[in-house]
This record gives sequence, structure tokens and C-alpha cells, in this order.
Amino acid sequence: MDSFDLVILGAGPGGYVCAIRAAQLGLKTALVEQRPTLGGTCLNVGCIPSKALLESSELYAAARHRFAEHGIGVSGLALELPQMMARKGQVVRELVDGVAVLMKKNKVTVLSGRGVVTGRSQVTVHGESGEQRLEATSICLAMGSEPVELPFMPFDGERIVSSTEALSFPAVPERLIVVGAGAVGLELGSVWSRLGAAVTVVEMLPTIAPFADKQMSSSLQRALEAQGLEFRLSTKVTAAKVTTAGVAVTVANDKGESEELACDRVLVAVGRRPNSAGSGLDSVGVELEAGGRVRIDDRFRTNVEGIYAIGDLVRGPMLAHKAEEEGIALAELLAGKPGHVNYDAIPNVIYTEPELAMVGRTEAELKEAGIAFNTGRFMFRANGRAKSLGLLDGMVKILADKETDRILGVHMVGPRVSELIAEAVVAVEFQASAEDIALTSHAHPTLSEVVREAALAVGKRALHS
Repeated sequence: MDSFDLVILGAGPGGYVCAIRAAQLGLKTALVEQRPTLGGTCLNVGCIPSKALLESSELYAAARHRFAEHGIGVSGLALELPQMMARKGQVVRELVDGVAVLMKKNKVTVLSGRGVVTGRSQVTVHGESGEQRLEATSICLAMGSEPVELPFMPFDGERIVSSTEALSFPAVPERLIVVGAGAVGLELGSVWSRLGAAVTVVEMLPTIAPFADKQMSSSLQRALEAQGLEFRLSTKVTAAKVTTAGVAVTVANDKGESEELACDRVLVAVGRRPNSAGSGLDSVGVELEAGGRVRIDDRFRTNVEGIYAIGDLVRGPMLAHKAEEEGIALAELLAGKPGHVNYDAIPNVIYTEPELAMVGRTEAELKEAGIAFNTGRFMFRANGRAKSLGLLDGMVKILADKETDRILGVHMVGPRVSELIAEAVVAVEFQASAEDIALTSHAHPTLSEVVREAALAVGKRALHS
């Protein structure tokens, strides 16, 4: 039986980053993964392939709709979907191969198979060549999550699909219904809309991107509607019937009015659930919360000594970068160093065009908590770089404590805000004030100037509005 200081189940962003950091700190580490490649959902069938398709489809849409305004004539434009899919696959392969190289570089033992916890310090790996037993001082559960299936319309992989299949449609569907207006639904809905599908998004809540600031949600919705996406809000899917022609989907709004929508395919994107089943957690008594999440304390410890959990398995947003931070913190704690995650400084992003990004609290959350705050806003349409790009939708909004001016939340809709949000995350992490950003020089002309103008607007001294 091989012995390790740390055995990690799951090689997604949380697991493989935890493995790297643990190895750097001198812990003998094993990483167990049942997929044939490392990287988990994120690299294989999530974050990375979806961003590759978003980039390709955005370029295609720009060639169709925006090149002319730049004086660029295009003739014979054609969508080569197989080549687009091939490029996506190449991006994924290069990254997952890179993770494998990192494991070798850091001397992490990688074991292929399904890892099952068989004791407080034991893991059994069920692989193609049989079983392998491991002894571990510490075990980290990092098995991630899987798409939620609606009980009355189970996935069939063809007509009713999860995000995994929606990344690889062999042809552009004529009509696509997306159930759920969160990040996954909006991003993949955008991809296929740009490529020519008629996309209808059905959301049971009254806003898209329900986690976001309401003003930002409304701004993003208007922009996406202008691109051709249709939204049915405060509406639930109540039934679906697969036919020879496609899928007949019955929806009902909050007024009790029902109708049937016809489509070629349905993407169900109503969330994800922890992938905690089948890993032996019940046999060793690991306590679960509602929904299958693993209960942990503030040091990632489960109720069973020596067993820890991170990422989508535990409380908090199901985000790859959140899992990475937890993996790093856990490795450092196990090595006897301080390890901490500031959950107030975890950004959230939707990679549509325009993008939505946020960190910290929303206006509604601050009002509910009774915290007085000042607000600064600045629109991208007033920014020189945004005008040069021809990307004018959206704004940046900064919420700062009324007494201390400490930044409490930053919310953005606009071009490239997935990159701009990093400045706001640093500000929140270091408890900066709005004035700190307002007094910081930002290169001109850049989109980042919108962040500075919003910070200036907190003190009612924006320069260009």
C-alpha cells in the first residue's frame, strides 16, 4: 500500500492547484482522477471550451454585423462549424496537457480511476487495471459538481441536453430553448444565437443573472435582446415532449398562463449539484448538508478527522477560481502555514458580449443589511476606448461605505469587464476606498478609465460626465 501525506480526489481547478501547492510545500501528494484527462469540468467541458466558442462566435458575429462600420467589406462569409469545434478542442488539449506537465514538474503522483474513501486515512482507486489502495495522512475531497437534471425532462444527450452536449452540437439548431438565465445559459445561448439560432431563454425568476446587481442584470438583458435573444422571465418549464421534429416545451408564467414552445433542442442550465455520491463518504460518516454539499468548518475540515473538502462540494459559489483559492489555502494549512480565503473578494463573471462582472455586495444586499453607502456610476458610451472599439453598452458602478468610503461592491457590464474586475478585487481585498481608485492614474485611452470615473463619481466629481 502506497503512503502519502495528502491524497486528493478530483483533478479540477481546486484539486490540481491544491496538489501543486502541497507539493511545493514538501507534502508527498497523490491526485486521483476518473476522467482520462486532468482539469475537471472546467478545462474539459466547462469554462475553457465555452470561452473558446464565445471568442469564435463573437468574431463571426462581428464579421456579419460590425465589420462594415469599420470600412471592412466581407464577401463569401461562411460558418465552418467543424473548424470552430476543432479549434475549441485544440485549446482544451493544450491546457489539459499543460496540467499533466505541471504534475510531473511538481512530482505529484497521478492515479487514473475512481477514488473511493474506504477509511479515515484510506482511499481505494478503482482503475482499468484493478484496485489500488492508498494510505493518506490527509484526504481532500475535490470531486466538483455535475449539471442538475429536471425530473420531468431528463437529459437524453440529443434533444434535451446539458452544457456538455451544448458545447458540441454538430450543427447550429434552428431554434434553441435555454432553461435558466445564469452564466451557463446566457453564455451558451449567446454562442448559438451569434451562429444563427433563434434562442429563447426561460427563467423562473424575474431577472436574468439573478445573483447580480439588478441594474446590471437589466443592462445586460437589454444588450442581449438587441442581439436577438428572447427572454421569458418569471416563467417555468412545466413539461417537455420529444417529437420527431424536435421538442415541444410547455411553459407557464407567474400569471398562470401556459403556452407551448417548439424547438430543435433544449439546453437545461438550471444549476449544478455537488458530485458527492459514490465516493464512500457515507461509509466513513462524512456529514452532508442539504443538496449534497459536504459540511466543513472554516479550515475546510469535515466532521471526520483527516478528511477535508473544497470547491463545488462545499458552501459558496461554484466557481473555478474559488475552488483554486480553497485548494491553495488548504495545502498551506496542512503544511502548518496560514491559509485563508476572503470570500468577499471572489469575483463573478458572465462572458457574454457585453460581459458582466462583479465583486462584493449588491445595492439590495447593502440596503437589507442597513448599511449606508454612496454610489458612483459611469457609462462606457462616454469612454474614448469604448467608442474606438464600437462597444458602448454598459457601465461601472461602485458602492462605497457612506462614512469610511471603503469599497463594498463593484458591478460592471461592458466590454472586457472580466479583465477590469481584477482592479476592483484588489481594492476589496485591501479594503481600499473609492478615493484610492479615484486618485490612481489610469492609462488613456483605456477601458479602465471607466472604473476610475465611477470612483470619482462616488464623490460627485466625475470628470467626463
